[in-house]
Amino acid sequence: MKYADYHRALERLQSALYKDPDVDGIYIDASMHRFELSFYLAWNLMKVVLEYEGIEVDSPRSSICEAGKQGMIADTKMWFEMQKKRNLSSHTYNQASALDVYQLIREKYAPLLLALDKEVQRRLEVDQSN
Repeated sequence: MKYADYHRALERLQSALYKDPDVDGIYIDASMHRFELSFYLAWNLMKVVLEYEGIEVDSPRSSICEAGKQGMIADTKMWFEMQKKRNLSSHTYNQASALDVYQLIREKYAPLLLALDKEVQRRLEVDQSN
């Protein structure tokens, strides 16, 4: 199930973010990779939920737009920023840029990913109770 995959990836991202990056730079690398995977799974999860609700989407951008319209996510502007940083992070080899993205993941993006997790879980529970 898409939700279970997303939830598991998000837990692994959270685990990496709790490590002290100053102790070992591998935690930054791991966090970046887990963030990229979590974002990919997030927009795919949005797509699946929206399609289940009868709304067709075909890209990360359209998934984010529709998820915002349907109340699945609260801040589409921040999600679009996250998408840009995700794309940048997959091609970033500069340590300073990587640290900047890592801080954004910890401070801004992880909470957005967690909020999506909670909202989809809530929708699943509502759907199962009907």
